[in-house]
Amino acid sequence: MVSFNSITTVAIMALTTLAAPAVENSPSVATRSESGSLTWFNPGLGACGEHNGDGDAIVAISASIFDGQRPCGRNIRVSYKDKSVTVRVVDRCAGCGQNDLDLSPSAFESLTGDKGLGRVQGTWDWA
Repeated sequence: MVSFNSITTVAIMALTTLAAPAVENSPSVATRSESGSLTWFNPGLGACGEHNGDGDAIVAISASIFDGQRPCGRNIRVSYKDKSVTVRVVDRCAGCGQNDLDLSPSAFESLTGDKGLGRVQGTWDWA
């Protein structure tokens, strides 16, 4: 017959294992700010299956992050100098480096004040 102490010990060990936090290895869900190039593009049908236009506050993220998580619909807070905008992930940027973002024209202009800049260095994090 199994003793009460043995059953209690096994139950406590099982609960401790279940209560342990899951380890997240994906760089895409990090809470720290990322740095990268910010560019702009003319959106259309994105990899998330939505049609978007130049005036929408949207972003395409690097293929390495997009393919690892498929973060369609998640918000990103992008900062450049003393300004920031919040954009929604709707597309995959095949030409972007790991932490680069491709913004809609309106989001890029709101952030930089000038689409003519084309490419700037900024920071971002998941909002």
